[in-house]
Amino acid sequence: MGDHGPAQGFGRWLFTTNHKDIGSMYLWFSFAMFLMGGVFALVIRAELFQPGLQLVEPEFFNQMTTMHGLVMVFGAVMPAFVGLANWLIPMMVGAPDMALPRMNNWSFWILPFAFALLTSTLFMEGGGPNFGWTFYAPLSTTYAPPSVTYFIFAVHIMGASSIMGSINIIATILNMRAPGMTLMKMPLFVWTWLITAYLLIAVMPVLAGCVTMMLMDIHFGTSFFNAAGGGDPVLFQHVFWFFGHPEVYIMILPAFGIVSAIIPTFARKPLFGYASMVYATASIAFLSFIVWAHHMFTVGMPIAGELFFMYATMLIAVPTGVKVFNWITTMFRGSMTFETPMLFSIAFVILFTIGGFSGLMLAIAPADFQYHDTYFVVAHFHYVLVPGAIFSIFAAVYYWLPKWCGNMYDERLGKAHFWLSFIGLNVTFFPMHFVGLAGMPRRIPDYALQFADFNQIASMGAFLFGFSQVFFLFIVIKTIRGGKQATEEVWENPEGLEWTIPSPAPYHTFTTPPAIK
Repeated sequence: MGDHGPAQGFGRWLFTTNHKDIGSMYLWFSFAMFLMGGVFALVIRAELFQPGLQLVEPEFFNQMTTMHGLVMVFGAVMPAFVGLANWLIPMMVGAPDMALPRMNNWSFWILPFAFALLTSTLFMEGGGPNFGWTFYAPLSTTYAPPSVTYFIFAVHIMGASSIMGSINIIATILNMRAPGMTLMKMPLFVWTWLITAYLLIAVMPVLAGCVTMMLMDIHFGTSFFNAAGGGDPVLFQHVFWFFGHPEVYIMILPAFGIVSAIIPTFARKPLFGYASMVYATASIAFLSFIVWAHHMFTVGMPIAGELFFMYATMLIAVPTGVKVFNWITTMFRGSMTFETPMLFSIAFVILFTIGGFSGLMLAIAPADFQYHDTYFVVAHFHYVLVPGAIFSIFAAVYYWLPKWCGNMYDERLGKAHFWLSFIGLNVTFFPMHFVGLAGMPRRIPDYALQFADFNQIASMGAFLFGFSQVFFLFIVIKTIRGGKQATEEVWENPEGLEWTIPSPAPYHTFTTPPAIK
């Protein structure tokens, strides 16, 4: 800022290179996107409360399903994990800041513009993107509204942000670890993010190529995805899912790192099988690249292709099962207490496992012909992403908030938020398994009468879950503004007896952080 001293007010946030400031901005931005994506979801659930068209036009309904998916994936989950990475990784590896602080600032500040661009499409002539968050061609090329061009530009900006963030994380972890901290002594959150960052750098250019081919088809007369010009719409699905499947692991691996930090703390035991957790994470990352076409069993691929993708997908359940086994073994015979972060982590393990089992069902090619594009798929991926990604982010906020702001959150309010979210989530998504198996297709604004009861239940659960998150906002603001001082040893057992974690790595004692004064 030249000779004028440090920036004041808004300037402080605009020009900051401090990893904690940038982490906080990512977290606040992602929460705003989470609420916005949630509003889109509630429009969907309100329309589906009963059969018949009552609230919105089918066209607008399609825009809502598209925007809900895009905003939640790229605007809520991913920036939240990047925010946690910014806050925690430098402290966990003993670095003074991120390796590339200016780029860190840049990679955050392009995001609000990307999402402003994306949401502005809803107000354009012809409406916003109406082709689903997977934007399959030719719906997204030949038949798309004019606003699709702005959507493509927004996706490019998000991708650039992700790639820059990932380069920064890799450079920080590989170059700035404290002396003596070998790779196998890093906290698991750092490991999961290192692997996630490599995944992002590998797949984000594929997404960029995908939307660029769309742009060429729309404006420059090419026929990548247009059969009339010698192209192939199925090619779009291959390119998209080659990005899209690793993407879903990008949204879950950092969550594995979070619960691997929290469960040992509240079980008062070191994490069981640290090395196996690292290898399992790396295996999941590798396998995520060779299973993409399990999203495409119904396109008419050769039987050999179906068999390969079926077996490869079932294989991914093995390292994932190793992780679940390790978390359960960590809790086994531990001196467990059930503070809010632990409740979210245990719910994560149980519900994520349910989502994993329904994923195993979808992996079986002949069965998938029945499940494909039904609400069973919607139930499956929400059981992975909501208790997986979202619950782990809640757990992380409750766990590290005392370290971030020096105040302790109100435990009763935190538990109330947990139970409201837990009940809301299950009431929303569990009935979807049933309507899906009974044949209700996804992404439709109206449905047959026999699906009415379960849809009504799901919609009520969705509103409960949605409004619980406003309560969460209240808890966080209340904690930041004041409350009980967080003690030197933030997490202590209810009897007030101090404890330390026996740890495989000297720096793992980070999990009982001193509050920042």
